[in-house]
Amino acid sequence: MPKELCYVVEQISREKGIPREVLLETLRSALLSAIRKKFGGRTNIDLNIDPKTCDISVYEIKKTTAKVSNKDEEISLNDARKISPEAAEGDMVNVPLDLHDFSRIAAQTAKQVIFQRVREAERDVIYNEFKDKVGQIVSGMVMRKEKGIYFLNLGKTEALLPIKETLPNENLKRSDTVRAYIEDVRITPKGPAIIVTRTSPQFVAALFRMEVPEINDGLVIIKDIVREPGERTKLAVYSKNPSIDPVGACVGMKGTRVQSIVRELRGERIDIIPWTDDPRQLVARALSPAAVDRIGINEETKTAMVVVNDQQLSLAIGKRGQNVRLAMKLTGWDIDIISESEYSKIRIEEADKTFSPPSADA
Repeated sequence: MPKELCYVVEQISREKGIPREVLLETLRSALLSAIRKKFGGRTNIDLNIDPKTCDISVYEIKKTTAKVSNKDEEISLNDARKISPEAAEGDMVNVPLDLHDFSRIAAQTAKQVIFQRVREAERDVIYNEFKDKVGQIVSGMVMRKEKGIYFLNLGKTEALLPIKETLPNENLKRSDTVRAYIEDVRITPKGPAIIVTRTSPQFVAALFRMEVPEINDGLVIIKDIVREPGERTKLAVYSKNPSIDPVGACVGMKGTRVQSIVRELRGERIDIIPWTDDPRQLVARALSPAAVDRIGINEETKTAMVVVNDQQLSLAIGKRGQNVRLAMKLTGWDIDIISESEYSKIRIEEADKTFSPPSADA
């Protein structure tokens, strides 16, 4: 039995990634629970498993006394000295029990508890492994879709990707491999739940960390990032090293780095702008890809009036106001955009108001 037991422990340890010591303690607790149940719940029964040989010893802990009044908890001095020659009255002695006396019910109980504890230990291992991976990207294969959730196979466990956390019009199929951002890891009655997303702005930031060594090394910093999933992302970057172009580092040679991310995001447009502390420049850059002709700001109210060429107006505003909306989120400024012709009209009207022609009597 010890050899078989050691083999099973080693096998489960390898397959489930559970430390051998944890499994042996789980087994000890399970067997102890079963044997105590067999003996009416007596708490003075204990059990040890040798960590090297897996030999199991079961014993009763009894008090040595001259006259035994409770045979379940006491042992005579003569009997105690047969076990421990130096035993004295009042000493506690471990009295061996025959392990073969396990009944089938006790063995079955032990088996059930073992499987339960192994599952619990396996859940702990998974939770401890993934709780520190929040904020990282994982790659998983789509196994199935149930109740509005995709289940991704991560190897030892599954991740939950809610359909609302996928890209618009993204229809994942079984066996598709996708990357996602670990947003949360929590304990549930069914075990650890690993919640992932593909819509978070931080998913895009994590993709850039993977693709751009300068970001991963901390030489280029993502100052801020905003996103409308499936449509457009804007991120502001700056470099700690003057010799490194932060935008060029993110784009890569012939656009290879950013294009890799665009493919992962199913063609989502990405605007990368260099960060600056000058609010005028920052607002102008945030409206990329539109070109800005003039800009006026009010630092007290954090509002900006931007003038663009008539042909650039729709580009600056974006489809359904998306471009200017993301620019406002990125900069934290309230931006109002007008065309050059509208600006000229306003200037003419203001000039007319300030100009008063001479009276006829002059």
